[in-house]
Amino acid sequence: MATSLSKNQIKLIASLKQKKYRQLHGLFIAEGIKTIKELLDSNFAIHTLFTTESFNIDAKKEQIISEKELKQISFLKTPNKALALFHIPKPKAIDTAQLIIALDDVRDPGNLGTIIRLCDWFGINNLICSLETVDCFNPKVIQATMGSITRVNINYVDLPTFLKDSKSPVFGAFMDGENVYNKNLPTKGVLVMGNEANGISKNTEALVTEKIAIPRFGAIQATESLNVATATAILLSEFKRSI
Repeated sequence: MATSLSKNQIKLIASLKQKKYRQLHGLFIAEGIKTIKELLDSNFAIHTLFTTESFNIDAKKEQIISEKELKQISFLKTPNKALALFHIPKPKAIDTAQLIIALDDVRDPGNLGTIIRLCDWFGINNLICSLETVDCFNPKVIQATMGSITRVNINYVDLPTFLKDSKSPVFGAFMDGENVYNKNLPTKGVLVMGNEANGISKNTEALVTEKIAIPRFGAIQATESLNVATATAILLSEFKRSI
């Protein structure tokens, strides 16, 4: 039986678009049946599920609402039958015995979401984000991960400090780096990917031990750079191919 949303519920959901309120309430938003089911099947804890069709979960945490109300609270142009609030989990300790991806000031939610999916695909268990990188619990990031956020341990750190303390080789993606196809790549290390417009910052660059590049094969060589998520996919493929 459908029940009406309260003003406080509407206000809470709207506020979670902003990072400060996500942190204040310890909650984030997920939309769409596939993403929500992935989260429900993980160790992420559900707070409230607003849906037009029952998921048959704990009735105290599920609220059946109308399509009109779902449209009112959804952040999507075309709402997909459900919107859920989940508790933000505490990150786990970073496993430095594996290959780690580190993001230096990646700002686009779609890029971060895609990189999280890439980590999941290539078996990268740990993703490090600089304090300036977009929040992984941003609704657009959650949407782009398609549930992969449940399988990747994400930590936000002071990146230069983390790299200074790292005992593993630190690889950085640069236009003028060594051709990655000519490298013997290790199974352990840190791969740093930079900001969409400016690349890796100077402070972080100083801590990179090996600069690598994806060569351009175009005849005119006019393309300025690759999208950071695309570049991450290519480099991860090379690291994994070397195993």
